[in-house]
Amino acid sequence: MTTQKTTPNLLKRKAGRIDELSESGGNSLAVDAMKRMSRSPVAITGAVITVLFVLLAILSPFLAPKNPYIPYDELRNTLRPDSIPGPMPGFLLGSDQNGYDFFSRLLVGSQQTLIVGVAATLIGVLLGMIIGGFAGAFGGWVDTLLMRFTDILLAIPSLLLAISIAALFLHGTQWTVIIAVAVVSVPVFARLLRGAMLAQRASDHVLAATALGVRRRTIVFRHMLPNSLGPVIVQATLTLATSIIDAAALSFLGLGDSDPSRAEWGLMLGKSQSFLDVKPELAFYPAIAIIVVALGFTLLGESLREALDPKNRR
Repeated sequence: MTTQKTTPNLLKRKAGRIDELSESGGNSLAVDAMKRMSRSPVAITGAVITVLFVLLAILSPFLAPKNPYIPYDELRNTLRPDSIPGPMPGFLLGSDQNGYDFFSRLLVGSQQTLIVGVAATLIGVLLGMIIGGFAGAFGGWVDTLLMRFTDILLAIPSLLLAISIAALFLHGTQWTVIIAVAVVSVPVFARLLRGAMLAQRASDHVLAATALGVRRRTIVFRHMLPNSLGPVIVQATLTLATSIIDAAALSFLGLGDSDPSRAEWGLMLGKSQSFLDVKPELAFYPAIAIIVVALGFTLLGESLREALDPKNRR
């Protein structure tokens, strides 16, 4: 009789708990990570910098007060070998070494910098996922061959590898920088995805699908790959910061686009090194902009990595 009386009460209590959970709703890993990031000053700072940079890059052609690709006579007529005009009516930051409006070129340069960084990161992610996906899905000699190739790339310092690839082109262009920076990031994404997929191969749901006779292609694309993309997305955010820095370094060394009319922060920084004693602002402003943007992406990526780490869940 006791069991008969307590069992309905126990079922009622469990039903009440289920109703409470259904009303409150369970939080997924992504939702829980966003809540933790919203309470992190570091994540908020990185997100603010990143959002402002992206908005500036998109709106810069409309925000620029002057045409950044046309030299102005009122600026060129005041250029001297030992003097570059500073702020003057109609030109907030004055002229650069070629008579262009320096402020407008800084604004538009954000768009070119974003294009280079995003394009290089996307190409690196795509190639890295292809290599890492094949290695993690097939294993065996395929895994060994592809991973030894990535080991060779990782053995070379990243900046030295980027310089070597850029030097192979006869004429430097914007795509030269993008390809060189993208190749540097390929082994990072390849090893990261490969490791995540190898961990998925030993998981229960993959073993169960294999035992049921599900095709390998279905297991890879429906079970293994989607569950392995989290670390890749986080790494892509961090790589975007290093891509911007590496692209600026190549342009600074003269291995990028040599067209002086193109507005890009790295190229502007490289072209201004001969005028540091005349107008140091030509180098300071692009350098500060690159540092701040790279810092924003780094803070956001590190915060995202910590938020998605299961060890940090409470």
